[in-house]
Amino acid sequence: MSNATLTDAQARMKKAVDHTLHEFSTIHTGKASPAMVESVMVEAYGSMMPLKGCAAITTPDPRMIQIQPWDKGVLRAIEKALQMANIGVNPVVDGTLIRLPFPELSRERRQEFVKTAQRLAEEGRVAVRHVRRDAMEATKKLKKDGKISEDDEKRLEKDVQAATDKAIKDIDGHLANKEKDLLTV
Repeated sequence: MSNATLTDAQARMKKAVDHTLHEFSTIHTGKASPAMVESVMVEAYGSMMPLKGCAAITTPDPRMIQIQPWDKGVLRAIEKALQMANIGVNPVVDGTLIRLPFPELSRERRQEFVKTAQRLAEEGRVAVRHVRRDAMEATKKLKKDGKISEDDEKRLEKDVQAATDKAIKDIDGHLANKEKDLLTV
C-alpha cells in the first residue's frame, strides 16, 4: 500500500516538472520556436482548436515563425487569434501565409522573461509541494488506519521528501538553464 502512495506521488511530481518545462518552452529566448504558438486557440470551423491543428508551423530562420493554414478560409481567424494571444509580436499576412518576425531582445525585455521564468518555476515548486502534502496526508491516514507501521510511515515520509527534493532540484536546474539562455546575447 505504501509503495502505491510513493509511486503516485512521484508520478504527480513528474507531471508538475514536465508542465513547468512545457511552460518554459513558451518563453522565447530570441530564437523563434513553433512551441511558442502551437497551443494558441483559433476559432475555426465553428469551434476552438489549437493552431497546430489547422496550420503548418515552421521556422525558416531563427527570428521568424511562418504559419501556413491548410485552409485559406481560416487565415484571418488565425491572424486574429495570434493578435489576441499577446505573444509580443504582430502577425504579418503575406498572401496565403502568416509571418511572425521576432525583433532582437532588449536587456529590459530579457529581464522580464527571466522574471516570468522564475514565476513559472515557483508555480512548479508549489505544485510539487502540494503533491508532497497530499502524499504525507495519505501516509498519516494509512498509519491511523493501521495499514502500515510507524517505521514504515517514517520511511515513506522520508522517501516522499527525497522525491520532492529531486523534483524541485530538477525545476531549479531547468530554471538556471533558461535564465542563462535568456540572458545570453
